[in-house]
Order: sequence, then C-alpha cells, then structure tokens
Amino acid sequence: MNTPDTSAAEAHPQFAEALRELGLDIEIRRFPEATRTAAEAAAAIGCELSEIVKSLIFEADGVPVLVLMDGSSRVDVDLVREELGAGKVKRAGADLVRETTGYAIGGVPPFGHRTRTRVLADRGLLDHDVVWAAAGTPHTVFPLDPKTLIGHAGGTVVDVREQSA
Repeated sequence: MNTPDTSAAEAHPQFAEALRELGLDIEIRRFPEATRTAAEAAAAIGCELSEIVKSLIFEADGVPVLVLMDGSSRVDVDLVREELGAGKVKRAGADLVRETTGYAIGGVPPFGHRTRTRVLADRGLLDHDVVWAAAGTPHTVFPLDPKTLIGHAGGTVVDVREQSA
C-alpha cells in the first residue's frame, strides 16, 4: 500500500470549496496511482470494496440524476426508473457527467457539483461506519460516515441495487 498525502489541498478546487462551504474538515488522501475504479480505490485504501462510494450520473428522461452506490454492487436501472417515475433511464455519457458535476468520470464526488441534481443513495451504504468517496479527481478520496455523506449530497435513501440471481 502506498503512503498517501493527506492534505485537504489535494482535493479538486471545486470540491475543496464545497467542503469549506459545508464547514467540513475532512482528510483527503491522494494516491500516486489512479483510484478511478472502486476496486483500485479499495486496494489503495486497504478497505472492503463495499466501503467505496460510487457517484454515478444517469439520465432519467434526459434529466441528470446522481446515484450513490457501494463499490461492490451494480445499479439496477429499472429500480431507478421506478423510483423516479421515469420512462427511460440510462448511464450518462462523459460530457454530460462533466457538464452536470464539473468532474470527470472516475473522480466524481458525492457532493460539491456544478449543478443541483436529484440524488438517490442506495441503502447498502448505511451498512458501514465509514465509507470512502472520490474527492474530485481520480487520485483523491476521503472518508466520511454514510449518513453524513448522504445528508450533504441531499440524497434520498432507496433500494436501487441490482440483486444477484
């Protein structure tokens, strides 16, 4: 495991500003290798895959929505569609993700976005005392308790995890 830098200055400037506005003083860890995927992040941090928070942007009838999901699970788009009462739900493309959040895929944090979107947080995140999420870049992560993280994201706790057969 690499020794990360832990300065808040390591966060993406937009995310660092969001932390200041929220009055959050949290540890930001920067890793020399990318933590773009949940598996890479878990390996770098030394935590369980399910303790990673994936911040995923979907399009529900053309409107961006953020889904927070644990790193070991997949989002069931049919459950998202039902939850939102939408006709069609699909993963957003890279351009829409950046336009909506201000961040590139692989570094999207759960809050501190350019625009306000509806947020669905899968209930499975609450199974942990601490979860880890991207801090605005593919090299940075931060720990937070899931209730606080979901609260700052303005998330609604729902069941949108794909069930294994």
